[in-house]
Amino acid sequence: MSADVLVIGSGPAALAIASELGQRGLLVHGLSATDPATPWPNTYGIWGKEVDQLGLQGLLAHRWSQSVSYFGEADGSGPSSDQPLDHGLDYGLFDKALLQQHWLGICAAAEMVWHRGEAVAISHSASNSLVSTACGQHLSARLVVDASGHQPVFVQRPDGGPVAGQAAYGVVGRFSAPPVAPGQFVLMDYRSDHLDAAERRCAPPTFLYAMDLGGGVFFAEETSLALAPSVPFAVLKDRLHRRLAHRGIAVEAVEHEELCLFPMNLPLPNLDQRVVGFGGAASMVHPASGYMVGALLRRAPGLAAAIAGALGDGSLDGAQVASRAWQALWPLEMRRKHALYRFGLEKLMRYPEAELRQFFGTFFSLPQSQWYGFLTNTLPLGQLIRAMLLLFVQAPWGVRWGLIQQQGRELALLGRLLNP
Repeated sequence: MSADVLVIGSGPAALAIASELGQRGLLVHGLSATDPATPWPNTYGIWGKEVDQLGLQGLLAHRWSQSVSYFGEADGSGPSSDQPLDHGLDYGLFDKALLQQHWLGICAAAEMVWHRGEAVAISHSASNSLVSTACGQHLSARLVVDASGHQPVFVQRPDGGPVAGQAAYGVVGRFSAPPVAPGQFVLMDYRSDHLDAAERRCAPPTFLYAMDLGGGVFFAEETSLALAPSVPFAVLKDRLHRRLAHRGIAVEAVEHEELCLFPMNLPLPNLDQRVVGFGGAASMVHPASGYMVGALLRRAPGLAAAIAGALGDGSLDGAQVASRAWQALWPLEMRRKHALYRFGLEKLMRYPEAELRQFFGTFFSLPQSQWYGFLTNTLPLGQLIRAMLLLFVQAPWGVRWGLIQQQGRELALLGRLLNP
């Protein structure tokens, strides 16, 4: 039986788009190498305001009203290294099992059919696509959506040069003393007084991302914002334990160990291909922050509506249906914003530790609507440019000089803003 849409994958991106397609009356099939109900390994955070606007606050496992960061100088100059910056916004952590079951339940109600296997080949006719699996299955659909992750099965993208990875090593468990204040969420702790002067000057900057999970359990994660090549997990693990030890804290019991690595600066896929991407396969990770789950929740309905509308138009062939879908996912303004974010990330990766802390201190001193809209990719392009110009004006000279300098591919990336 031929499906309207075949979705490849079973992670958050695959379930997000499959559930939206099913709600629009389409016959949706899924192809996954693993059981779609297999628990997801990583955690997913989201700003409280963002999840409230989506009406999904009931899917949070934790929510913190005390969200802070630390950007003070390690040597005692400038702002106190122990003085937190209060973000003034709630932050939440999804109950990943509940989020997964939420999407799976919608898929089941829409009578979605799951196939188990690994996609290895695809062929297209004017009206259909045929996917072959490693075990000899042949699955037909009017449209194929590849949501298989950052290294997709079928979606093609151009070579954008070195790929910067956000890497993190974290521990959920019990500690000899709280790594953060009770009831607190720490978005970024860039304090580096646990490192020697040479490391602060030359080593890759990393920060602590941490939270109180209640009941004496905490999550503490050492993170590298982005670097090419990425910071090894062994380095991050060592950094985390040294950071904790410097404050007299030891890990006493590990409930979960998290290893996280994903690309931050992937170029957009080719938008003229027959297979449509979603999630990491479609380069939807925010190039400057690493967020994606909020984007999946916001953008899946629009993409699903465009697909349903195109499939309902009997005058369109398969290539035209795919083109309608790609244009809905990556319209011109979104493509230009993606180019601007990639340009900004290239600048951030060049900052040494001191200037990076100054940059973020300035960034979070912008009006909340601007830095929140930047991190969630919800600002219109004009407002995004105004926010970046305001940051430039207010930043210390060292930060501004880093933004002005052209040391590599920045001009080429900025050119994508004009011709994305």
